[in-house]
Amino acid sequence: MGDAPRLRGRQAQAARNDELILRAAQEVFLADPEAPVSAVAARAGVGIGALYHRYASKEDLLRTLCRDGQDIYLAEVRQALSSGDDPWQAYTSFLRAIVTANTHGLTVRLAGTFEPTAEQMALAEEMRTLGTELFEHARAAGQIRPGITWLEVEYLLELLARGQFGDAERAAGLRQRQLTVIIDGLRNLDPTPLPGEPPTWAEQTGRWTPAQRSRHARHEPRS
Repeated sequence: MGDAPRLRGRQAQAARNDELILRAAQEVFLADPEAPVSAVAARAGVGIGALYHRYASKEDLLRTLCRDGQDIYLAEVRQALSSGDDPWQAYTSFLRAIVTANTHGLTVRLAGTFEPTAEQMALAEEMRTLGTELFEHARAAGQIRPGITWLEVEYLLELLARGQFGDAERAAGLRQRQLTVIIDGLRNLDPTPLPGEPPTWAEQTGRWTPAQRSRHARHEPRS
């Protein structure tokens, strides 16, 4: 009785196309955020007209991918905060879940490639608030090494999202392997003191403007 009505005809085809487009966009733009939107249509196996019928521009498509990543991150962090698990277990299970979903590929990997909405910036602030809360629970339990911040862990997860090795399954497996190294490095077990100052939230939010991304790209070493 509570089931959603089944889509038929053109509605069903539009829903299938949208799923294909979003999956293809994730594959294409995570490999190369500067790729043309035509590459997404080709990967999805749909006409460019069908893509533009659903998404008015490449920026619109990128915003949608980012919003999906934000929604997943927030759902996972809320679940971890309400789980009642040991703080370290809750935090590390959360890390594994968001790396599995590749939320950092869908969010900060795409930073600066589109103009985020005010709503998305508000969601980013909520991600920071809840993510920091979960991180601080683990710290208060004595499990996190001194000196490291929530934002520094976020940067490490971003580095995992940048890795492109083999196919999607291979890359996902390697991200989990490398996350295990990061998790072990977070433990408060006779750690080496951290040099320098941690990154700031102002530095993080500044990366979301396309102009900032262009300046960063000019100074980024090429492999």
